[in-house]
Amino acid sequence: MVTVNTRRSVMTLFSSPTCAMSHCTRLAMHEKGVTAEIEYFDPSDPPESLLELNPNGTSPTLVERDLVLYDSRIIMEYLDERFPHPPLHQMDPVSRANARMIIKRIDQDWYHLLDEVLNSGEKKSARAKKMLKESLIAATPLFAASDFFMSEDFSLIDCTLAPLLWRLPHIGINLSESEGAIDAYAQRLFKREAFVASLSEEEQEMTKPLSKR
Repeated sequence: MVTVNTRRSVMTLFSSPTCAMSHCTRLAMHEKGVTAEIEYFDPSDPPESLLELNPNGTSPTLVERDLVLYDSRIIMEYLDERFPHPPLHQMDPVSRANARMIIKRIDQDWYHLLDEVLNSGEKKSARAKKMLKESLIAATPLFAASDFFMSEDFSLIDCTLAPLLWRLPHIGINLSESEGAIDAYAQRLFKREAFVASLSEEEQEMTKPLSKR
């Protein structure tokens, strides 16, 4: 956390239009019904207004008055505490801790592979794509156990998973035919009003697969 004199009277989220982590944050924001300005930018050329607040120019960056937050997961937690209704974490400490551990595993196991698929050379990308698909399929019983991921209620875990699953067709992973439970879970998330509202124009196009490398 960094505190600066931002001179901004409203909450602003600086967001890449394609970054999955930024998408997670936007989804949590829409699920909470938070009123904020979303400023899209090219991460390779961050605007001066962002660099003044976050010298790294990373996405997402949340600004509210004298508060500046850089990390997607921290921003999501902040939004859930700052705007307590509807809650996206269960109320008891044990359940919240377990949810945080699940999100950490999703980041380590699945988002790490997604990043390799998108940003590595052809050989490493193909290997990462295979590993990601196999790992998701292995977790099918978890997707099938309840309406939402390991819960009957929508939570920050689902905010974390939805952008990842949305990008699967874009990177050439199709689970809709072989793993019905995962696809059914994904479609429940994609039909939510907040999810539709969270999509940037570029993300709306991600139902189309990437051209071959």
